[in-house]
Amino acid sequence: MQRRLGLGADVEQSNYEAADIYAADGAFAPATARDAIAALDARVLVVAGELDGGPLPRVAAAVAGLFARAELAVQPGAGHFPWLDDPFCFSGTVETFLRG
Repeated sequence: MQRRLGLGADVEQSNYEAADIYAADGAFAPATARDAIAALDARVLVVAGELDGGPLPRVAAAVAGLFARAELAVQPGAGHFPWLDDPFCFSGTVETFLRG
């Protein structure tokens, strides 16, 4: 995948310091996060590939449902990197949203 993304073999893919604190005690406050997301007064585009395993399109739809002004786009035939699978479809989706 590094080559496909244009990354050299010497590019570090992991941030171990961040990984150690990512799921530390007290790092997650789901109710607080949901309240903040619901109160966000901004348009949000949530994009998922039809074949993406994370997030699955149904999970992306649930995430979009947490925002007051979200749009969901599920890109047909795309996996986890929709901008690589079909760059024209992806850029068209984003452009349409931004012109909204």
